[in-house]
Amino acid sequence: MTTKETLRRLVDELPTDELPAARRFLEYLRDRGDPVAHAFRTAPVVDEPFTPKEERSVQEAEREVAEGRSVPFEEWAPRPPA
Repeated sequence: MTTKETLRRLVDELPTDELPAARRFLEYLRDRGDPVAHAFRTAPVVDEPFTPKEERSVQEAEREVAEGRSVPFEEWAPRPPA
C-alpha cells in the first residue's frame, strides 16, 4: 500500500469530530513548503465590476479572436537574448 493510500485509509477511519483538525494539519503541511502557492490560494477574489471602457476592450478582443484577427503570443512576445 502506498503512503497516499495509507493516509486516505486513515482519514476514512477518523471520527467525524476529528476531521476539521486533520484538515487544518494537512493544509498546514501543504502550505508550509510553498508560501507563494498559499498566498494565491488564500488571496481575496477581486470582484470589482468592469468599467465601461474595460468592457468594450473585452468585447473588442473577443470579436478579434472570433474573426481570426488575433496574434499568437509567440509572434509578438519579446524573444530572450541568445
